[in-house]
Amino acid sequence: MTSPTPAQARRTLAELTRCLSDYDPDALTVEQAQAIIEDFVAPCCGAERVAIRAALDRVLATDVISPIDVPAADNSAMDGYAVRGADLAPESPQRLRVIDTALAGQPATQALRSGEAIRIMTGALIPVGCDTVIVQEAVCVDGDSVIVPGAQRVGQHVRRCGEDLRAGTPALRTGRIVTPADVGLLASLGIPEVAVRRRLRVAFFSTGDELRSVGETLADGQLYDSNRYTIHALLRHLGVEPVDMGVVRDEPQALEAAMREAGANADAIISSGGVSVGEADYTRPVLERLGEVAFWKLAIRPGRPMAFGRVGGACYFGLPGNPVAVMITFYFFARDALLRMMGAVPRQLPFTRARALTALRKRPGRTEYQRGVLAHGADGTMEVRLTSSQGSGVLRSMSEANCVVVLHHAQGDIAAGDLVDCIAFDGLL
Repeated sequence: MTSPTPAQARRTLAELTRCLSDYDPDALTVEQAQAIIEDFVAPCCGAERVAIRAALDRVLATDVISPIDVPAADNSAMDGYAVRGADLAPESPQRLRVIDTALAGQPATQALRSGEAIRIMTGALIPVGCDTVIVQEAVCVDGDSVIVPGAQRVGQHVRRCGEDLRAGTPALRTGRIVTPADVGLLASLGIPEVAVRRRLRVAFFSTGDELRSVGETLADGQLYDSNRYTIHALLRHLGVEPVDMGVVRDEPQALEAAMREAGANADAIISSGGVSVGEADYTRPVLERLGEVAFWKLAIRPGRPMAFGRVGGACYFGLPGNPVAVMITFYFFARDALLRMMGAVPRQLPFTRARALTALRKRPGRTEYQRGVLAHGADGTMEVRLTSSQGSGVLRSMSEANCVVVLHHAQGDIAAGDLVDCIAFDGLL
């Protein structure tokens, strides 16, 4: 479906990795692998115009320019009384006669003169001659007059024309993923449709003769394929168009056929399984015939066997077979790459520092991602405990967790009470 972008056409993965110092395709650090992926991927989706109701979670293809000033005119930020600042005294209260009322959509009909005030509601246009609003709770009403206390600030509670947004300036920038608030903003500007990137097509499949789909009966030695369902959910959450290619048998011919089909019909390919030691014996030749591979293994746990490369014009992510490792490698390597291909601007995942409630064993020389539960401690600081099991095949550990504890490459053992970096799942997608 896709052809290499100009950046990809100029620079192959082999050329890119040849320039790297300490490049070892069998033991890359997290930072090295992420840098290779970032340098290689590029936006590949054209633009289309959609109604703003259909723009939610889509990536803006161009800046959205405001056609109007926001607010369109000076208006009141509060319910109260519109007055002349010149009538107010710094110290003493002032009596002003109320001559009119201004409602939102129904401006006052009279211009203000010295010694007068106009009752005004939130959002109503500031009447002629007024420059200040006194909140209604601050005044005393006395017949047809109000008594305004001293110490009022001239210009207070007035929203000035264009103070939020000027006509002709960008309201939303290219690469932004449209949020519900953005849809409301577009509607407030009277914009009926916007240019967005077409949805990225991502083909995905699992490999393994032992895998069966949900609903099928398991024989001895077989298991249900959870990875395809996990990846499908991750892709839908990211806003791409997922293309489920099912389970591919452990045969070179079947794998090559699946790769060719995916490379011809998708922008990116994600497989799970088939890239660990032994399994890669037939995967590597297939990929080398159809494209190229930048790396096979990472210095991480879980997820050490992971491949990244190109099949035709599609980027390829070969994720491990273990369910937890699939999610970890997707979050920390595939996610940002897919966002870049969509034309979005990836947001860096925010670290939260938390106190470890128990000691954590860690070997320097690899990055470890452990599943944890973040919570506020009795003293109000953040603390984290690990879920009961950290096995890479225990998917329940991801379901129970609300964060990943990131133990960095050079770190060793962590003592109880030490601070560690955590990334909350709410910040991942």
